[in-house]
Amino acid sequence: MSDEIAASRTRISVPVKLAYGLGSVAFGIKDHGFSALLMLYYNQVIGLPASWVGAAIMVAMIVDAVVDPLIGHWSDSFRSRWGRRHPFMYASALPLSLAYLLLWSPPSVDQGMQFAYLVVMSILVRISISFFEIPNTALMNEFTKDYDERTSLATYRTMLYAIGMVGMGVVTFKLLLRPDVAGTVGQLNAAGYIGYSHVAAALMLACVMLSSWGSHRHVARVASDIPAQERVGLIGLWRGLGAILLDRVYSSVLLCCFFFAVATGMNTALGTYFNTYFWRMSADQMGTLAAAAFVGMLLAPPTAMLARRFGKKKVAIGLLLVALAACTGPIAIVLVLGLQPSGSRLMGWLIVQSVFSVQCILAGMILLTSMVADVGEHLQLKTGRRMEGLMFAALIMLNKAVSGMGVFTAGLMLSAIHFPEKARPGEVAVPLIHQLGWIYIVSLSVLWLLAVLCLRFYPITREAHLRMVERLENS
Repeated sequence: MSDEIAASRTRISVPVKLAYGLGSVAFGIKDHGFSALLMLYYNQVIGLPASWVGAAIMVAMIVDAVVDPLIGHWSDSFRSRWGRRHPFMYASALPLSLAYLLLWSPPSVDQGMQFAYLVVMSILVRISISFFEIPNTALMNEFTKDYDERTSLATYRTMLYAIGMVGMGVVTFKLLLRPDVAGTVGQLNAAGYIGYSHVAAALMLACVMLSSWGSHRHVARVASDIPAQERVGLIGLWRGLGAILLDRVYSSVLLCCFFFAVATGMNTALGTYFNTYFWRMSADQMGTLAAAAFVGMLLAPPTAMLARRFGKKKVAIGLLLVALAACTGPIAIVLVLGLQPSGSRLMGWLIVQSVFSVQCILAGMILLTSMVADVGEHLQLKTGRRMEGLMFAALIMLNKAVSGMGVFTAGLMLSAIHFPEKARPGEVAVPLIHQLGWIYIVSLSVLWLLAVLCLRFYPITREAHLRMVERLENS
C-alpha cells in the first residue's frame, strides 16, 4: 500500500475533527436565520409580501447556481503554500459577517428598494458562505479515504452545524427576541433583530476564522501538488460539471439531497408560522422547543452509527421516512382527528416531535454527506480527475436550498392562501390556518418520498467502496 493511501486511512485526531467541523456553526447560524426568521421578518415585521421575499431568495439561489461551481472548480485547481482550500476559507470570514449584519438592517425606503436590498444582501451572504463552505467540505476527501472515518468527519460537521442552528434558535427566542411594552410577541418585535444580527455576525466571524486556523496545520497531509491535468480552465469546468451531473451514482444522491433540502427548508420556514399562528406559542415557548432539540442532536450520532451494521443507504432511507412522520404527525392529528391539546400537553407533544425530527434529520444529513464523499473515488476512477470541490459545490448549493427553495415554496403557499401580513396571533381565521396545514402535509410528503425514491438508485456499499480505493491504490 502506498504511503499516500496509508496516510489517508489513519485516524484523524479529535482536535482536527473539531476544527474541521467548527465552521459549520456559521453555516447553521445562517441557515437558522434564512429558514426560520427571514420570511417572518421581512413579511410580518418589515411588511414585504411573502411572494416577494420568496422571489428574492430564489434570485439569490439562481446566482448561487452559477457561482458555486466556479468556486468549487477554482478551489480544485488552486495551488499555494497554504494548500488548495484554506486561502478561500480565510478570505470569506469578514465579508460573510458584514453582509449578514447588514441583511437585518434594511433601509426605510419604498418596498421596491427594500426588495432590491434583500436580493443584494442575500446574494452577498450566500457567495461569502460558499467561499468557506465549499473548500472546507472538500477537505473531507483529502483528509481520509476510509469509509467509516468519513462518516465520523461528517458527524462532527453535521453536529456542529446543528449546534449553530439549534443553539442560535435558543439564544434568539429566549434572549434576543423579547416582547415589547405594547405586548408584541418577541418574534414580531423589530428591535430584537438588531441585537440578533450583531450576535450572529460576530459568532460567524469567530467560527470561520477558528475553523480555518485549526485545520490549517493539517494542510501538510493533503494533496497540495495538483497534477497538471487538474489545472484546467473553463473548458475543464464544463467538462467536470457534465461528468458529475450526468453520472448516475452522483445524481442519485444529489437529487435525494435536493428534495430532502427543499422539504427541510419548507418545514423550518413554515414551522415558525405554525408555532406562532397554529399553536399560538410565545417566543419563550419556541425557545424551550429549540432547547429540547438538543436531545435529538445527542441521539443523532449513535443513530447514524447504525450504518456500520446495516449500511449507509438502508439507514438513510429509514431515517427519511421516520422524519416525515415526525414532522407532519402533530398537525395531521389536529386536522384529521380534531384533537387540540393545550398547555403542558401541547408542549409535551411538540417536544417529542422536535426530538424525533431533529434526531432523524441530522442523522440523515450525516449519512448523505458521507455518501457524497464516497462518490469521489467513483468519479476519480471514471474521469481520472479529483473533483472534490466541484462535487461538493453542487451539494452545498443544494444544502443552501434549505433556506432558498424551501423559503420560496413557503412564500408561494402563504401567498396562495392570502395569508395576511403583519398579523397578530389569534387574528388569523382558523380555516385559513388549517388550509395551510393541509398544503404543508401534502407538499412535505411528496418531497420526502421523492428523496427516498432517488436514494434507492445509489449503488455504493462498503465493499464496493473498498474495491474502488484498492483500484486507485494499484493504478
